[in-house]
Amino acid sequence: MKAGRCARMVSRLALAAFLSAQGAQAPAAPSEPMPVHPGIWPAARSPIGLDPAIEARIGDIIRQMTLEEKVGQTLQPEIRWITPEEVRDYHIGSIENGGGSFPRGNKHASVGDWVEMIQSYWEASVDPRANHVRIPLMWASDAVHGHNNVLGATLFPHNIGLGAAHDPDLIRRIGAVTAAEVRSTGMDWAFAPTIAVARDDRWGRTYESYSEDPRIVSRYAAAIVEGLEGSGRAFLDRDHVLATAKHFLGDGSTDKGRDQGNSLVSEEELSRVDAAGYVTAIGAGAQTVMASYSSWHGTKMHANKALLTDVLKVRMGFDGLIIGDWNGHSQIPGCTLSDCAIAFNAGVDVFNVPTDWKALYHNMIRQVRSGEIPMARLDDAVRRVLRVKFRAGIMDGAAPRDRPGTLRPIGTAEHRVVAREAVRKSLVLLKNNGSLLPIRPGARILVAGEGADNVAMQTGGWTLSWQGNDNGPAEFPGATSIYQGIRQAAEAAGGMAELAPDGAFARKPDVAIVVFGETPYAEYMGDQTDVALHHGNNESLALLKRLKAAGIPTVAVLLSGRPLYVNPQINQADAFVAAFLPGSEGAGVADVLIAGADGKPRHDFTGRLSFSWPKRPDQTPLNIGDADYDPQFAYGFGLTYAAPAETPRLPEVETSVQYGDRGVYFARGVFWNGYGLTLGAAGAPPVAYAGKPAGAGAVTAGPSPRDPLAVHLGWNGKGEGWVAIAAADPTDISREANGSMLVSLDVKVGKAPSSAVHLMVGDTALPIARLLRPGASHLEIALPCFKGQDFSKVQPLLRLKTGGTLDMDLIDARLVENKTGTVCPAEE
Repeated sequence: MKAGRCARMVSRLALAAFLSAQGAQAPAAPSEPMPVHPGIWPAARSPIGLDPAIEARIGDIIRQMTLEEKVGQTLQPEIRWITPEEVRDYHIGSIENGGGSFPRGNKHASVGDWVEMIQSYWEASVDPRANHVRIPLMWASDAVHGHNNVLGATLFPHNIGLGAAHDPDLIRRIGAVTAAEVRSTGMDWAFAPTIAVARDDRWGRTYESYSEDPRIVSRYAAAIVEGLEGSGRAFLDRDHVLATAKHFLGDGSTDKGRDQGNSLVSEEELSRVDAAGYVTAIGAGAQTVMASYSSWHGTKMHANKALLTDVLKVRMGFDGLIIGDWNGHSQIPGCTLSDCAIAFNAGVDVFNVPTDWKALYHNMIRQVRSGEIPMARLDDAVRRVLRVKFRAGIMDGAAPRDRPGTLRPIGTAEHRVVAREAVRKSLVLLKNNGSLLPIRPGARILVAGEGADNVAMQTGGWTLSWQGNDNGPAEFPGATSIYQGIRQAAEAAGGMAELAPDGAFARKPDVAIVVFGETPYAEYMGDQTDVALHHGNNESLALLKRLKAAGIPTVAVLLSGRPLYVNPQINQADAFVAAFLPGSEGAGVADVLIAGADGKPRHDFTGRLSFSWPKRPDQTPLNIGDADYDPQFAYGFGLTYAAPAETPRLPEVETSVQYGDRGVYFARGVFWNGYGLTLGAAGAPPVAYAGKPAGAGAVTAGPSPRDPLAVHLGWNGKGEGWVAIAAADPTDISREANGSMLVSLDVKVGKAPSSAVHLMVGDTALPIARLLRPGASHLEIALPCFKGQDFSKVQPLLRLKTGGTLDMDLIDARLVENKTGTVCPAEE
């Protein structure tokens, strides 16, 4: 610990020196695109084929369409930034509801609410007053582990758990249930499956991958597409929806596991490993493919014509549409949110453009007229959009509220049975010393840990909201927590279960079950620098040690979106289960852990690791087939009741570095993830705050006399002073800005400021004095409000400055998910 404090002090001193220095390095010039050889790539063959009658109708429609109508079909805005009237006036081809978007902003919206909202947009799209031809819109949603944006839906285990099940038929049935529930809300299109082959578990989307092994991903890709879209005569019938194979290509092989990063693998590996699932997905009839944010050898996939067109559309014969990812085109050098002919000419058929779609619409019209976008390319994109709409029955089908599958119940008992089966099959037993499991009938069970009675934690990210970290019990009607499932099973076997998250007990239990692990995250907010447990690591270990010291046999259940170094926790437990992110049916855990009244297992463990498990926090990448492959638990590992085995004590690695959840900079009295606080004033050198009273000119900082977990900040009004939160190196929050994430500050103001106060991100300032009223204040400001800021290199991350007097406590500083209705502060 002493060494850790010294390291943090050095970091703060380096930060202070940086803040007083001037200048920055210019970004490196982009490299030439890596050559692509389509002939070495696998070919694919869709079972659907072109229908001459449909193709003729498409040709007739295109000849009748105006340029404006054609462009509108290639845009997909998000519901928070478009009205039904605008859909009509701009001839919009499709709409998305992103994570955290709901009818009228109501997270608890009913199925009927969803249908009525979608119906209004659909009616606008076919209004004859504004359209030469009738082209209904399509509605898309991120249904990645069930219909996860809708209250009460069946929530399946995330893909990492399903990979451990090794059961393609189960995956097919999950797809069918998901399709039925998506159809119930009047939607047409699921942005699933993710068929990335995750090769570095630092990646924040590892849990969206079925496996590090392309063979599993390949089998599952076909199965889930068949489940979502149907096959044979059931293909895209009233019970099925469009599937989206994503993200093409290389999202799972980026350097250091960085989300939206750069894949440096060879073309041979890219085609053999990363593309494995696309061959089978297309072979199962996938109608849409989403382009990846990531790059391959420096070229953004949204701009890679060789891969999008020459490989995917020509070599693999994909005749559906390619959709971009959320504002993904804007990351291409030379492009902006509203101007990107490069992506369209490369092969993106539909722009995923949530906010700046109007400007993009007008720019595309101009670019087609100038020839920058060839008319033939526009017609090809429109043909693909119309082809998908015909195949999905959208062109000739009924309105959303009048379809046979609409308004059917979701989250039904029948659907939850499938999800509960998936939970059972996804569990992997890593340790069972003394055959503690299954827990005998009649046992008195203590259920402890943060995740024990926490459906939000067991469902993870992409659940109702994008990050999934703002959900409470009210968001999960019909769901079962792990504790609830254990209690039901224990009582059925003549025993009892008592919930105590902190592990406290009045009467000594026969056995304890501790449920702990990662809290919800999505995309880059889950990126890590290692594969250590970053949330509750010390707390979970201390709890397990206390139970062990009390002589209580203990089962540990880990909730996680990736394999993690947790050897200390495994050593303290008698039995250890990797449950991954099981979804809404926590009773599936008890199905395997708790014996029946006869003392026999009700279900044995069948799960086998689809990812290799690390023995050190820095042991990544780690994949089966590596030359130096040396995991703690190998790919395919999993114990069973039928073949008992003892797990020896595992090696433990000492570390003094403490990390918190990504995007958290100050909370619970601690500056996390290498960030610190610095004070400064004109004419005075910056001063690093180290937990004791410090001052720099007009500003001071010190422990709060009112709140032991806050920092007191004071300005005396004798000149301008500032405080800054930053790390030693500039912070890249470009991805967070692209996601319109919010700067969130919790403060307690003792006395209102006497003059202007500015909050800065990097070099860009916004006025916030009006938001700092006496008492507790919660501030949320969207990163895009800081216009003109280069978010790829922000230093300092946050700065608060004023020349007046101000007295306040800083309680919490972090980034949080975007919310409907957030506005930028106005100039004062």
